[in-house]
Amino acid sequence: MIHLEASASDAGQRLDAFLRARLPQYSRSRLQEWIEAGRVRVNGAQHKRSYQLRGSERIEVEPAEPPPLRAEPEPLPLEVLYEDEAVIAVNKPAGMVVHTGAGVHSGTLVNALLHRFQTLSGLGGELRPGIVHRLDRFTSGVILAARTDAAHRDLAAQFASRSVKKIYWALVHGRVKADRGRMDTPITRDPSRRVRMTSRLGRGRAALTEYKVLQKFEKYTLLEVRIGTGRTHQIRVHLASIHHPVVGDKVYGAPASPLGRYFLHAQRITFISPASGERVTVTAPVPGELEEYLGSLV
Repeated sequence: MIHLEASASDAGQRLDAFLRARLPQYSRSRLQEWIEAGRVRVNGAQHKRSYQLRGSERIEVEPAEPPPLRAEPEPLPLEVLYEDEAVIAVNKPAGMVVHTGAGVHSGTLVNALLHRFQTLSGLGGELRPGIVHRLDRFTSGVILAARTDAAHRDLAAQFASRSVKKIYWALVHGRVKADRGRMDTPITRDPSRRVRMTSRLGRGRAALTEYKVLQKFEKYTLLEVRIGTGRTHQIRVHLASIHHPVVGDKVYGAPASPLGRYFLHAQRITFISPASGERVTVTAPVPGELEEYLGSLV
């Protein structure tokens, strides 16, 4: 345990900045991970990394072991939907993180893939082998992984040229008036809340989201969503921007939901297999909890 004390000269300083100055032997990202994991306490209480010091606090830091330098195989459940010599398509469950990141060093899709297939593309680095694209933690559905570097380059080029077709199902709050719609406002990091993205600033990376209504309920609408780009949180941001947030997505304005996840499912993907040159379409069945939730709305 590391014990620190804030003085009057530290008043107004962010907690993470204070720790970075006092503990230069640790990176800012590691210190932020510890704050988020509850390993940092200010006068015995947990606070966000943006907490502003008053200048008279006692601060305790409980260091954690450094994260692994490479992803390791783990015997985790894995539903493989399709595989050939170049690519693997998996049905990722909601709650599973795709690869290691802040505060998450095991239990990821990458750990499961390494256990099942041993060798994956190395272009993503030793913490992200095989990963060509991603799904949010609480989004379920089909995701691709590359088995070789050549396959990784081929798939990455397909994603970059927008030739990969990605279809999602999303249940949103409210009754969407138009049967079809298109959103193309650019997306960037929200400067006021760094865990969010935003399309309200009129700048950022180009993003294209299209939808069509599948079914309307009294207070909800089930949409089929197609994305032409793969920006962070893209579907969630664009649907929230038209005042129809995804059910369960409290980050973008939806009320609390008994689901414990987003009602967002990557239902189908179409791509050209680098192994055969053939067009492949892979469909991920809608999870039972989402089917049950829809049934409760009828």
